[in-house]
Amino acid sequence: MTLCTLAGGSGTLGLKTERGILDVARASTLFRVKAPTDIHAVIEGADCAPLLKLAEKALNDKRGRSVLVPESRARFAPAVPRPGKIICVGLNYRQHALETGNPIPPVPILFNKYNNTLVGHRGKIRLPTKVSSKFDYEVELVAVIGRTARDVPEEKALSYVFGYANGNDFSARDLMRVTSQLMLGKTCDDFAPLGPYVVTADQIPDPQNLRIATYVNGEQRQNSNTADMIYSCAQIVSYCSRHMTLLPGDIIYTGTPQGVILGYPPEKQVWLKAGDKVVTEVEKCGLLEVTLV
Repeated sequence: MTLCTLAGGSGTLGLKTERGILDVARASTLFRVKAPTDIHAVIEGADCAPLLKLAEKALNDKRGRSVLVPESRARFAPAVPRPGKIICVGLNYRQHALETGNPIPPVPILFNKYNNTLVGHRGKIRLPTKVSSKFDYEVELVAVIGRTARDVPEEKALSYVFGYANGNDFSARDLMRVTSQLMLGKTCDDFAPLGPYVVTADQIPDPQNLRIATYVNGEQRQNSNTADMIYSCAQIVSYCSRHMTLLPGDIIYTGTPQGVILGYPPEKQVWLKAGDKVVTEVEKCGLLEVTLV
């Protein structure tokens, strides 16, 4: 399944179909089929059979047009709107470590974001220009945890992943260097675009072979493959679970490839500004677009 969270109210579950996005809450009322209407319920193990039944009804019943939203007109909330944890991995692509002049890390470098950073597809990032001027993009594959994971072995780690999403670990590079901690430069409002979709893990059996890219105002800036990761998704999930219990709905941004502005020679660093449009792409997970204001 390919799921999303539609904006409006507290956010409602959306299911991507061949003819648009099914508004599950509206379809449930129309067809009188009880179904989960929150993506967190699905991540936590709710029965998905009613979702498939609703999709079938919507596609085959003339009334279904009223509960199918064209993707071009959909208003997206963050794909996972209420994660318990937002864990991020730094310097996790070989070429990215090289471009920034850093050694290959001997263990995954972990930091965190908070829920204030989340923003959905076609959303806006409000730049904190009073405290920063060096804004940068970072396209990332995001793993969504689907089962409680504590001290899980690497060979079983992917079985704890519900699905994957497209994420942008947006950063204020100057704030990252104010202290030895990265937090300030990573946790400003809207600094974690996520979506538009969560693609269930059965559709991505190998997360280590996905094209990943970024475009700024239509110009390609990043173009790589998750095969360049230093630590695989399985290694990251296993490593995190040895230090903390991962719960359904937790999300992990797994690192960005080369091509970030920070990796340019200083004389070529032109930082993002208000009015720029940033589109990140993760194969099978769709395009995630944000505008800077």
